[in-house]
Amino acid sequence: MKDLYTILGVERSASAEEIKKAHRKLARELHPDANPGNEKTEERFKEVQAAYDILGDSEKRAQYDRGGFGLGGPNVGGFGPGVPADFGVSSLGDLFGGLFGRERGERPNAPSRGRDLETTVTLSFEESLKGLTVKVPVEVDASCSSCAGSGAAPGTTPVGCPECGGRGVISQDQGPFALSQPCRRCRGSGRIVETPCPTCAGGGTERRTRRYQVKIPAGAKNGTKIRLPGRGEAGRNGGPPGDLFVSAKVEPSNLFTRRGADLVIEVPVSFPEAALGADVDVPTPDGRISLKVPAGSSDGRMLRIPGHGAPKLGADSRGDLLARIRIAVPATLTAKEREALEALRDVSHTDPREHLVTG
Repeated sequence: MKDLYTILGVERSASAEEIKKAHRKLARELHPDANPGNEKTEERFKEVQAAYDILGDSEKRAQYDRGGFGLGGPNVGGFGPGVPADFGVSSLGDLFGGLFGRERGERPNAPSRGRDLETTVTLSFEESLKGLTVKVPVEVDASCSSCAGSGAAPGTTPVGCPECGGRGVISQDQGPFALSQPCRRCRGSGRIVETPCPTCAGGGTERRTRRYQVKIPAGAKNGTKIRLPGRGEAGRNGGPPGDLFVSAKVEPSNLFTRRGADLVIEVPVSFPEAALGADVDVPTPDGRISLKVPAGSSDGRMLRIPGHGAPKLGADSRGDLLARIRIAVPATLTAKEREALEALRDVSHTDPREHLVTG
């Protein structure tokens, strides 16, 4: 077992401010909300909270340093200052387990926010550019329609737990401490349902499919998320509901690829068109337009067509269309085509491999 100063990672001579800073740092790192499902960090968090409950109080710290609380001296049972070997617990987490909840001001039956939900809607590429409104079905735990969330059968109501007096926690005095733990009978709710609702079996919720209209903005891309406040799981004990997040899954286009708000399209041209220049028809999201291919264009050259890309989210503007020139080489030639190309080869005065010549 560890000394309380060791748990907080400070020297015994540490000031109150140093102890406070060490506690804050460890509490942030070990908080259960930051480490969901990690039992080791939760136990460590409890130890840190318990240690600070003593060392953060000047009177308790002084008693602890003197081996106070009637618990013995510095090395009793190898546990460290002030903690006896025969206290009947296996760890500081067991000894001070009820303290960490009180430190955070939590109550087992306090209102809690409902869980956030996520779902996905699939869009075609064209739909993502134009935007649309879709109906999204979502499976949620909603308040039971029979008992309105009380968990009690219609015509009956829950009663206060006689074990804990409706508080949801049981307190036990341990010398100078008052340790608290959730009431086992009511499981921390502070209420007892004597006649459970037949619809929800006393749980207060039932699985239900709800359909929400979701507006997908023009220009949404793959992974764009739309938040619907208050459309998640119902809260507990009167707490607020969570939110619903709808992710857009955009199917790929046969013509365009996205580069931010810009769209890229491959435009095949013949060798004569690339060499002599030409006006070619190019598809855009708004229809076909004429693109001027400059004379002498090489394969891979990118030509920009302003304002014909995807709508920019949150802005009244659009990206550009980028046309990448691809020189199409015919797989077969007619006799006249071959004759023309051979004549061009014979009169050509340029060497495309001139830069490869060495020495």
